Amino acid sequence: MDYSQLTLTSIMVILVLCLFGTKIKPAWLFASAIGTSYLAGIIDLEDMLINFANPSLITLVLLVLISIGIEKTSLVRKLSNSLAKGTLSQSVTKLGLSAAFLSSFTNNTTVVATLITAVKENPTHAPSKLLLPLSYTAILGGTLTLIGTSTNLIINGFAIDAGMEPLGFFDFTLVGIGVLASGLIAILLLLKFLPDNGKDEEEVVPFYLEGKITANSKLIGKSIEENGLRELKDLFLAEILRENKRLCAITPQQILKENDILLFVGDIKSVPLLSQFNGLKVVHDKSDMHIEHLVEVVVSHGASFIGKTLKEAKFREQFNAAVIAVRRGHDRLQGGLGKVELQAGDALILAPSPAFYESTNLKREFVYISGLDLKTYLNDKKSHGVFASFISVLTLGICGVVPLVKGLMVLLIAYLLTGIIKPSEIKRRFPVELLVIVGSAIGLAKLMISTGLAHEISSVLSIILGDWGPYGAFIAIFILTLVCTELITNNAAAALAFPIAYSLALDFGVNPLPYVMAVAFGASASFISPYGYQTNLMVYSAGNYKLKDYIAMGLPLSVVYSATALILIPLVFPF
Repeated sequence: MDYSQLTLTSIMVILVLCLFGTKIKPAWLFASAIGTSYLAGIIDLEDMLINFANPSLITLVLLVLISIGIEKTSLVRKLSNSLAKGTLSQSVTKLGLSAAFLSSFTNNTTVVATLITAVKENPTHAPSKLLLPLSYTAILGGTLTLIGTSTNLIINGFAIDAGMEPLGFFDFTLVGIGVLASGLIAILLLLKFLPDNGKDEEEVVPFYLEGKITANSKLIGKSIEENGLRELKDLFLAEILRENKRLCAITPQQILKENDILLFVGDIKSVPLLSQFNGLKVVHDKSDMHIEHLVEVVVSHGASFIGKTLKEAKFREQFNAAVIAVRRGHDRLQGGLGKVELQAGDALILAPSPAFYESTNLKREFVYISGLDLKTYLNDKKSHGVFASFISVLTLGICGVVPLVKGLMVLLIAYLLTGIIKPSEIKRRFPVELLVIVGSAIGLAKLMISTGLAHEISSVLSIILGDWGPYGAFIAIFILTLVCTELITNNAAAALAFPIAYSLALDFGVNPLPYVMAVAFGASASFISPYGYQTNLMVYSAGNYKLKDYIAMGLPLSVVYSATALILIPLVFPF
């Protein structure tokens, strides 16, 4: 090995070890890797920066931003309301096909976020029977087209940079239909393994309790802390209504006044506790008038406060919101909210102050289930316009009339000018981490090919897999990518596997396209863990699941998916 290969090998080994063994955000790791490559002199500054202007990456960013407008439409939400009719198998089939179709041309995270609340509220079936199938079919649907999942677009960028012909919009479709069909059948057969967590089991803190401070109450003039209202069993003081004004994110030093209305969230069995306070009249509010003020979020696997308690993370100060409740799948948390170390997948119920919505890092820290977007749905006319314009741009791009990236750029400008998307939303939702990861990954993949490192690795693999031939190497690449995507992120798995797959194809002297497709479909095969893909994480707490539920359904599904892909890819894309 020469200097470039040895240096890049060291960088890639450290990158892989950190991705697997640390909690450092992948964006920082990939940025550090490409930055170190530049400092070590194995890539020029211009060559490094041009990767962040890759057309496939720009297309991906534009799709993420345009999805802000799509998720506001009422059409998808109306569709979800009709999915609970019929038997469980019928409902899962309708839900799965709808989610897969929508995920084939828009961000599957958006699809799941849009459907998840309506699925939870359906009156017919337990949400735990529907939410995991929703996530899985959204993932399967993403494999149908070039823009269905970010990994397909990224791999298209890798292929172009390697000198291959650009992948077509429907190149993935035949194999995608096969894995979707077999996957949906497997899901229907495996439904019996999903838990039947009914409504009563999944609710965390369903009661909103109202207490009014009466005249001559001994609570008047004293702080929340002095009155002992901060340490109530199974109850949390979320807000104070004072003269028709809402005081949120209450501090221990807040002084109480006559006629203050204290709003508590917690177990109805704890109501007698409030009656012990002199001058606090307890009224159980059975209406939903205050529920709209709550925000339910799920902690992202890349959140900065993972492993910290709320106090250690300074959560209230950082987000201007009070955490009312925490739920971790099916686990029962103990010791009070202040002692809970937050983890990826935790569902948090927040009482936000107005400043909460101005935070710029919300989408990076949380996956939203409900709350922020409740009041932003478009009317039917605008919803139809958003969908019609988006489909028109895709059609023009597919037919080659207007390049897709140019059409999406014009469409985003149109959404901004018409108010469908606000500049503040662009600022808040801009996928900086995705841009850094993918741009850096493209640069590293090109380096692995140009320095000959990928060829060296593939030569070793060729010797090991020599007796198995091109098809054996094809299977090995698929399995390698699948394992990586379960343990790290799907985009990182694609970035690590593509150069090796491409070089293996060249070493065997065969068409590289089936190897490229093995990476694409392998990177989308995240079913066994709630942490492998964002949609899996979104439904983790919402469906009140345990890790074993993902294994019970995800492992057989992964086997069926893999077998189908490994059979169909060589048939559609011969060696």
